[in-house]
Amino acid sequence: MKKTFLLCITVSLLAGTTAMAQFNLRPNNNRPRNAADSLANKRDTTKPAATANANKPAVDPATIKPGKTVDTTIVGGFGEVVPRSLRNETAADRSQTREKRPLEYEHLREDDWLFSEFIWREIDAREKVNQPFMYPGKDDLGDQRFFSILLSAIKNDSVVPFSAEGGDDRFTKPMSYEDITKMLKGRLDTQLVQNADNPNVVDTAVIYDTKFAPNPDSIYTFRLKEQWIFDKEASRMFVRIIGIAPVAKLVINGKSTPRTLFWIYYPDLRKTLTKYNVYNTKNYAGRMTWEELFESRFFGSYIVKTSSNNPSDRFLSALIRDPLFRLLEGENIKERLFNYEQDLWQY
Repeated sequence: MKKTFLLCITVSLLAGTTAMAQFNLRPNNNRPRNAADSLANKRDTTKPAATANANKPAVDPATIKPGKTVDTTIVGGFGEVVPRSLRNETAADRSQTREKRPLEYEHLREDDWLFSEFIWREIDAREKVNQPFMYPGKDDLGDQRFFSILLSAIKNDSVVPFSAEGGDDRFTKPMSYEDITKMLKGRLDTQLVQNADNPNVVDTAVIYDTKFAPNPDSIYTFRLKEQWIFDKEASRMFVRIIGIAPVAKLVINGKSTPRTLFWIYYPDLRKTLTKYNVYNTKNYAGRMTWEELFESRFFGSYIVKTSSNNPSDRFLSALIRDPLFRLLEGENIKERLFNYEQDLWQY
């Protein structure tokens, strides 16, 4: 029995050795003992992707050639240079129209003021009666939009703009034309870009951050500061426009926010306004100057603030939330001023 048992074991060992030799099976001696050894011995056989050095420029400085400067300012805005016509565009000589002068105001003595009140009102050029404020026509004097007229007057040093920062409307801080253009364009920045035709040429792109810069199409509101005076010597009510300020609508975080750009002292602006004609939708010959439009009150507006019964010096928008009730309150102020003058008469 023992010999038979030993013979079976010997046959089994020989069969196993033969099988391993046939299939060339080798034991795996590199098996890791634990998970830590597995991670330590794991190798990444993939080739790393070619990445640019953070400190290395996108273009080799040795191959850079001087390029051109590209201004990315929005085209079609305000302040563009309009070429002058080399011939008379009308059938008559209009040189006398350009030489008009504003009529002098009637003198008002402060001692004769029986009543006085300051009114702030806004002109919305989207209203049909105020469409001439946004008329995009062009002539020898440039763009005919009212805001362009203001910019031309500032550029030619005809008037001095004043800062409206912090709600200041007392003409305390003068501004320059460069300050206005920076405000309209936004924050200036430059960036190097490859030339589209030659990759070895780098152009300088002038970029403006327009987040806090107004869109030209959003400047359709103009704020007026007026003083209403009842003169006891003349026994009538006078109104004097003190200043004009364009108001732009800025879209910040998806919300429209009004921003007063600057103030212009209206008496200084009258001489410039007499040189520009207002667009007449019905009759080209029936035009008037912008100075005549303001003095004749040929515009639609709504009151946004008054000095009467306003000890906190706040706008109606801060006192009344509902826009409809704000308009009604503005109409009440107009009616109060009208009734004050009428009630002084005796029949």
